[in-house]
Amino acid sequence: MPVPASQTTPEQRSAWKEARTLVGHAVRTARLSAGLTQEALALESGVTRNMLIHLEHGDRGISFERLYDLANALGIEPAHLMPAPERNPDQ
Repeated sequence: MPVPASQTTPEQRSAWKEARTLVGHAVRTARLSAGLTQEALALESGVTRNMLIHLEHGDRGISFERLYDLANALGIEPAHLMPAPERNPDQ
């Protein structure tokens, strides 16, 4: 069963926010490189424009399946939308 965000550590919530920001930036970069508007990508992928707005700003996450839909609409591999976070060498 998923754990509510309120029951996680501040570090975990921060890591999730960083991951959402990285994925959102990758989606926006790929969308712009493909010459698509949010509306066009929404129509091609089946993901709502409202969701794309929140996703690109890092405000919301997205399901694994929908990430594949976005990648397919963008003509790229899903891995391109999931960049690895920067690691602190002290960790």
